[in-house]
Amino acid sequence: MVGYIVIALIIILVIVFILNIRVIPQTHAYIIERLGGYHTTWEVGIHFKLPFLDRIAKKVNLKEQVVDFKPQAVITEDNVTMQIDTVVFYQITDPKMYAYGVENPMMAIENLTATTLRNIIGDLELDETLTSRDTINTQMRSVLDEATDPWGIKINRVELKNIIPPTEIQNAMERQMKAERERRESILRAEGEKKSAILVAEGEKESAILRAEAKKQAAIRESEGKAEAIVKVQTAVAEGIRRINEASPSQGYLAIKSLEAFEKAADGKATKLIIPSNIQGLAGLAASVKDILTDVEK
Repeated sequence: MVGYIVIALIIILVIVFILNIRVIPQTHAYIIERLGGYHTTWEVGIHFKLPFLDRIAKKVNLKEQVVDFKPQAVITEDNVTMQIDTVVFYQITDPKMYAYGVENPMMAIENLTATTLRNIIGDLELDETLTSRDTINTQMRSVLDEATDPWGIKINRVELKNIIPPTEIQNAMERQMKAERERRESILRAEGEKKSAILVAEGEKESAILRAEAKKQAAIRESEGKAEAIVKVQTAVAEGIRRINEASPSQGYLAIKSLEAFEKAADGKATKLIIPSNIQGLAGLAASVKDILTDVEK
């Protein structure tokens, strides 16, 4: 009988021993109290708790966490009431201070966030509030981090999630944005029309210049052609006279040419007309023809 009792006691002791073994996972910490007072902080690893003497007072998560607080009513410097909700990123850096520093850390952070936000927004006007998110975030993070340091909490980041102004303010802002977009559209359209007119004028200018240049080149080519034709005609006439002189023409040939010259003179195209008094003399006639041909050559 005694043997059974001993075996039972041993089994009970083994069970109690096993039940008091704790394995702490990564990024966690356990606050251990002994006889009602703080004893130690268990971190990652295996630990043994004395039965009936030690107890796990609090399990602390050391990961970075995020909490989204409900919208808070704030009033700007120009007496505009709006709703702003915030998002706070925090991390527990001291499990002992977190366990014993404040009764309800999240409620404390929420109330601290609301009061800090009201203080900051109270010094800003509506337009500054809408355009100063980064400044507000930085100021709030600094204030909250300093206030939560005795609680073992580090505030890593604070973000304004939504800024909700009154309905009439939203409508006025929408009308203002619409007017601004219309103004920009008008400016862009006017600039486009201006550029288009400039391009058209430049095109017409270049076209006129090219037409004038083409006419100029055509006139030059035409003048050059006429001059070249005149030169060739006069060269041919001079060549003919030269050959006639070299051939020593007979009196009959000269007489025929004299008659042709008189025929041209009758048409009024000769600029100089010489009619020798001794027209029946061949020598006079030859001299007259030669004078006429010389004038034509000039």
